[in-house]
Amino acid sequence: MEWQQLLGFYQVAKLGSFTKAAEATFRTQSALSQQVKALEDELGSRLLERLGKRRLKLTPAGEKLLAFAQGLLAQWDRLQDELRRLQGRPQGPLSLAAPFTTLYHLLPETLSAYLRQYPQVELTLLDRDQAAVFALVKAGDIDFGLTLESLVPRDLAALRWQPVDTVLLAPLGHPLARVRRVTWRQIANYPLIVPPRGHESGHRRFLEEQFRKLGLACRIILESSNVELSARYVETGLGLAFATLARGLPPRPHLAFIPLNHYFKPDHLALVMRRDKVLPAYKQAFINLLFRDTMLSQ
Repeated sequence: MEWQQLLGFYQVAKLGSFTKAAEATFRTQSALSQQVKALEDELGSRLLERLGKRRLKLTPAGEKLLAFAQGLLAQWDRLQDELRRLQGRPQGPLSLAAPFTTLYHLLPETLSAYLRQYPQVELTLLDRDQAAVFALVKAGDIDFGLTLESLVPRDLAALRWQPVDTVLLAPLGHPLARVRRVTWRQIANYPLIVPPRGHESGHRRFLEEQFRKLGLACRIILESSNVELSARYVETGLGLAFATLARGLPPRPHLAFIPLNHYFKPDHLALVMRRDKVLPAYKQAFINLLFRDTMLSQ
């Protein structure tokens, strides 16, 4: 068994496609197919089954080899960390993914402070929706993700970071901003900016269920999954929008945040990583700083 063969199989199994694996590894599909075939011949077991023209499924033997490859690659990462320490370079790569709003509002100061302490860290940030964050963490492509705690799959580790609230965004001075406890009937009087159907937040589905129960008409003027885009159009007076926001964000001069805690369950942002993740000191230091900064701001 050769190292490149194992890496090739790992990418094909992880991505479920020879095409995607070829793009990720800068190899041809033919080369990857030959590497997988060589592994199957050496192990005497079929590793992949084709389901149609484009879909692949791991056989039981393939699942066992994938688990072996994941463990071996984790050990390889640890070895690289140890070698860097021996060479006097105790820092290496650190990668993190989160939705745009989290990256935009909550991380810049912490990351700047972290890089001042660890200037040799090779930082990579990815703007991704929460489903993509989970996929990247599971595949081992990133170290950490930041997502809603309520959505974290059970096979991933989650460290509760900071509380979030679901609010209704309205223009400053809007009549509902003066209402102590806003109702669905009151909300139904205005055009709404909501996420697309099937969006991970579940706001659209919950809203439509409540309106249906009460026999209310729902006038949707804009579909948006980006909180910043929704907020921008709320500021223009186009409509009202639903958003899940971390507590303690600075006020926006043209927006009112109307609490909806009486309708939506409380939630938290969480730092997400693989359960088998072994952290070198510089990555643990990032977690420590992230949580310290949050405690200081509360």
